[in-house]
Amino acid sequence: MSAWPEPVQRVADFLRGAGAEARLEEFPEGTPTAKDAARAIGCRLEQVVKSVVVDCDGESVLVLAPGDRRIDTAKVARILRCARARVAAPAQVAASTGFAPGAVAPFPLREVRSVLMERTLLSLELVWVGAGSPRHMAGLAPTELARLAKARPMDAVQHGAYHPRREEE
Repeated sequence: MSAWPEPVQRVADFLRGAGAEARLEEFPEGTPTAKDAARAIGCRLEQVVKSVVVDCDGESVLVLAPGDRRIDTAKVARILRCARARVAAPAQVAASTGFAPGAVAPFPLREVRSVLMERTLLSLELVWVGAGSPRHMAGLAPTELARLAKARPMDAVQHGAYHPRREEE
């Protein structure tokens, strides 16, 4: 019997099966937003990776972005040649990833067309990703994240001042 909740165990099994160099941790104070996660982990906000599902002409795409930046859906639409891209509704997030909104891990995924990763993440030594619950995170090198998520590096964020709204933190 696992000590982890089922979604977290899926992430742990995936990491073990992939021979990943990653550290899976539980943070009792919770990590439902990037700011909460950075505070709980004791890292910089940019090291927390937001896993945002974008609806691209009806198909789900996962975009990995630093916690201190906002996804640019117009850039996502251009790179994937979609007529329209928008942040997915909670039901689509759960159906396409197998994880609840606020607890999305970048792997393993159910029905995601592709995974895009903000390229500036690759300049960091360590990043933290959601691991299946609002209290679990996995720390790993960004190159390992890109490998495991089969992510395509790109410029995926808006430039300029960032003032997150509560729901996207």
